[in-house]
Amino acid sequence: MSIVAIVGRPNVGKSTFFNRLIQRREAIVDSVSGVTRDRHYGKSDWNGKSFSLIDTGGYVVGSDDVFEAEIDKQVELAIGEADVIIFMVDVSHGVTGMDQEVAQLLRRSKKPYFLAVNKVDSANREQDAVEFYSLGVDQYFTISSINGSGTGDLLDAVAAVLPENSAAEESELPRFAVVGRPNAGKSSFINALIGKDRFVVTDIAGTTRDSIDTQYNRFGFDFNLVDTAGIRKKSKVKEDLEFYSVMRSVRAIEHCDVVLLVFDATRGFDGQVQNIFWLAQRNNKGVVILANKWDLVEKDNKTTNEMEQYIKKQCEPFVDVPIVFMSALSKQRIFKAIETAVQVYENRSKKVKTSTLNEVMLPIIQATPPPAMKGKYVKIKFCTQLPTPYPCFAFFANLPQYVKDPYKRFLENKLREHFDYNGVPITVYIRKK
Repeated sequence: MSIVAIVGRPNVGKSTFFNRLIQRREAIVDSVSGVTRDRHYGKSDWNGKSFSLIDTGGYVVGSDDVFEAEIDKQVELAIGEADVIIFMVDVSHGVTGMDQEVAQLLRRSKKPYFLAVNKVDSANREQDAVEFYSLGVDQYFTISSINGSGTGDLLDAVAAVLPENSAAEESELPRFAVVGRPNAGKSSFINALIGKDRFVVTDIAGTTRDSIDTQYNRFGFDFNLVDTAGIRKKSKVKEDLEFYSVMRSVRAIEHCDVVLLVFDATRGFDGQVQNIFWLAQRNNKGVVILANKWDLVEKDNKTTNEMEQYIKKQCEPFVDVPIVFMSALSKQRIFKAIETAVQVYENRSKKVKTSTLNEVMLPIIQATPPPAMKGKYVKIKFCTQLPTPYPCFAFFANLPQYVKDPYKRFLENKLREHFDYNGVPITVYIRKK
């Protein structure tokens, strides 16, 4: 699929335009400059041509800000990836020195690019746009990202230079969300896996703001990795931007198949990490716990085992969860983390034949039946797996109201024992036969 990148200085309306094209509010939009930090990917189509769209952070030259230096690197990488570039400027500010710097960068790239003069929503502003000829272009397009005027002509020009799409249609790939507290090493982990600086990484908590997909296709694995913003306690969330970032992270958990919960091993498996774990469990997602920065922990021959026991104690009663001790910086066990996540995804998708299930579970139930209540005996004669996206089992009994949670947990543990459901929540229903 062809790639179209949207570039320009900060706050010219790139993310608003990106959201309009993909028809979803994916990128966070705010009047604060520098909201977008990573390259943000989406899909769009125009005149029968589909393309990937990249929203980039604003390009700034000569700034001392640690983020802006990283954002500039992301913009240059996006230009390197793109087939066509939309160069966006803001008519209300006229031509700035930064616009001229971006124009020079694009001329050096030798890629086809189109100048989009944004925020043109009146006849007066249409006249003001003439000064952008000074950027050395033969033609510009006046648009308004907010109300959509002029975007059709711009997209006609972009579509005209894009190659025809191939007939192959992409399949819906499994989604693995990388979540955790701020500064746990989520973006570093994904960068180490894909071997590219796809995400901005700094020592400052809250660097990642959006939830962003990256396709991972290596060593026989093919899935989408979703990098998310760090999730902090509600009381610590002070600005609107961070509130939206956290909401997108929660939404990423709700729409993924497996959650890779990254925590900083030097800080421990604290209350907020446990809250994220329970959020994933309540949403019935596969879970892999990744203890990152393990290379910084002072350890002896008991440390790993002690940490594992402590984490499982905090996760009770859902203790059948894989834990991988890794380091994103030194790439220690990062591929083990991915192998484990793929295995958990397969466990979550597993379907057990009804005949096999009954052969295994009915003798166990006969040997250890539910306790009698009020002089009445509960008999379970049949069980089956329900057609749900995650493992749900129905056990049919004569008196389902007398089967309490401890016995349901007993059934769940026996299911885990005989059919590998490591890392996956299981729901057991008792129904009237």
